[in-house]
Amino acid sequence: MKGKTIAIIGGGPAGLMAAEVLSAGGCDVTVYDAMPTFGRKFLLAGKSGLNITHSEEYDTFRTRFDSANARLRPALDEFPPQDIRNWAQGLGTETFVGSSGRVFPRVMKASPLLRSWLRRLEHQGGRLMPRHRWIGFENGGYAFDTAAGPLLVRADACVLALGGASWPRLGSDAAWVPWLKARNVRINPFRPANCGFDVAWSDAFRERFAGAPVKSVTATSDTGTIPGEFVISRHGIEGSLVYAHAAALRDRLELTGEAALVVDLAPGRTEARLARDLARQDRKASFANRLRKASGLEGVKAALLRECVPNAALLDAETVAARIKALPIPLLRPRPIEEAISSAGGIAWSAIDETFMLKQLPGVFVAGEMIDWEAPTGGYLLTACLATGRAAARGIEEWLAGR
Repeated sequence: MKGKTIAIIGGGPAGLMAAEVLSAGGCDVTVYDAMPTFGRKFLLAGKSGLNITHSEEYDTFRTRFDSANARLRPALDEFPPQDIRNWAQGLGTETFVGSSGRVFPRVMKASPLLRSWLRRLEHQGGRLMPRHRWIGFENGGYAFDTAAGPLLVRADACVLALGGASWPRLGSDAAWVPWLKARNVRINPFRPANCGFDVAWSDAFRERFAGAPVKSVTATSDTGTIPGEFVISRHGIEGSLVYAHAAALRDRLELTGEAALVVDLAPGRTEARLARDLARQDRKASFANRLRKASGLEGVKAALLRECVPNAALLDAETVAARIKALPIPLLRPRPIEEAISSAGGIAWSAIDETFMLKQLPGVFVAGEMIDWEAPTGGYLLTACLATGRAAARGIEEWLAGR
């Protein structure tokens, strides 16, 4: 591989991992990114504690990618979660397993890991070219818009790792879609993933409770029943528990036009006990007092019940208990993809061979969120980006060796 020129277009985790593997193998690697610095979305994700991977049993971990499980498995098998922890350790970043099973850097941020990673790339001879925006294919090469003017790059092989369509202000703007479509590469429409949802809150509820966390609940959708917490927003609902159900809720809305997140506001109590305790309350007392004494619900939880069941105070104890245990929050639509943590859609798997090369464009490989896969938060997204970046690099090595 020594002396072969490789263009990596996109300086996020997938592109940087491809660059690391290829430069370590002796290739002449240059990483181009439109932004002033590399790994912008990676750094944002790490501001509040970077989920670098997840500690659950690998046989479970590799099933978290839904319809892409089979196609992603070879890449994940070659770079599973423990290998990612070892890789981070090699860059001077110790990791630990949190109470949720998520794996974090001990420093709880991404910047030290990224700095060390970029230093390694430069030490291996990789060149980093920020402020180089790819603007399409041209004359057998790759055209860039730079501060110094237009630039045409030709390379022996290329990795496209330009991200999906979420957080465009950080560089993932899907501007590449028409250029690949023009080369007959199939692109599935982008959709928001790990996103919040709009809800038709009343003005009074919105003004009082926007920003309030709803803690210690369980929520049910077509995904199943999951414990956790979420946040009331001015637009609707968001937060980790909502994101865990986001794909199922989004798909249900697309399929039927209707969807609801069903919340158990009191998972520690049975419906029968709630009904019994509610029935014992003095009907002359306010509904707020009866609810608090019988169920422990107050604040945002009590308000959420009354928001979704406006006549709750007039209902019998059995019906109120049933609503507490299974409160449907009707959803209008997902929040815009620009706000989503990640995106579904992108390059169809049918357009990619087993080495991550585009079938229509020999020598052009793809990695990361450009490809049509999605996963929940918790380290799965980053793991798959790193694993596909590594797999694309191995694919280039195999392709070049066979030429």
